[in-house]
Amino acid sequence: MLKAKDYVDCAYLDLPRELAEIEHAYGSRVHILSDPFLLTHLAFLCEERTKQPTVNEIVRDLYQYLIKAVLNAEFPRVVTQVETRMAQFSSRGVWTGQIIEQKVPTVTVNVMRAGTLPSQVCFDYLNKTIDPQYVRQDHIVMSRVIDENGKVKGTYLGDSKIGGSVDNAFVIFPDPMGATGGSLCDAIHHYKKNVPGKARRYLTVNLIVTPEYLRRMKVEHPDVVVYALRLDRGASPVEILKKKPGVRWSEESGLTDKDYIVPGAGGLGEIMNNTIC
Repeated sequence: MLKAKDYVDCAYLDLPRELAEIEHAYGSRVHILSDPFLLTHLAFLCEERTKQPTVNEIVRDLYQYLIKAVLNAEFPRVVTQVETRMAQFSSRGVWTGQIIEQKVPTVTVNVMRAGTLPSQVCFDYLNKTIDPQYVRQDHIVMSRVIDENGKVKGTYLGDSKIGGSVDNAFVIFPDPMGATGGSLCDAIHHYKKNVPGKARRYLTVNLIVTPEYLRRMKVEHPDVVVYALRLDRGASPVEILKKKPGVRWSEESGLTDKDYIVPGAGGLGEIMNNTIC
């Protein structure tokens, strides 16, 4: 007599991991999604007319999709069997297929303040997807240090609340704007130097990134994997904008002389906290 294990559909045993991404030459650890749906919402977020509460609603929605992309592409999987409600009527009422492994240590890091809402969204969705006993949210206070001309000259690392080891954990930094890369590079340095355990993987999850951000991340943390919705290199020469991203990386730029992203979204940390009206 045939049993549930005999009715396995092979279509769900080895699901693909590939994402829709733009073509670039930044290396295999950079993933810039090619998603017209998400780009539509991100474009609306960046418009001057978009105010609160719509701003945070869009940020929340975008990070739900971003953390889904990270989970699908990065996290380990297992094949499982689930009895459906039809199991009481039929021996074929069992679904067999690949799902995300449940016992995966994962830390999402709230880099206050622009990262507060994104990290909370990621934390909540991680808890819905894997075993919550393996999910943690940390908090660190960081801010730009600027000179008398308004240009970024460094990062201030203030207080932190880190809940333990990162041994064998996915450590995720959901920070909307990857501009110069200074804050996140320093945050990752802090984890590598001061937090016990060797992480399984460090990932940054951004809405918008610049070539400068990607270059700094590659130099300081070549092991980090970057996920982003959009690449902004609007300060580049017109000739460079006609080239595939990353081909002439050293000539690309996405920053103003004050180190704001162009086209960008303005000071998103201020906008999300309604300090710019």
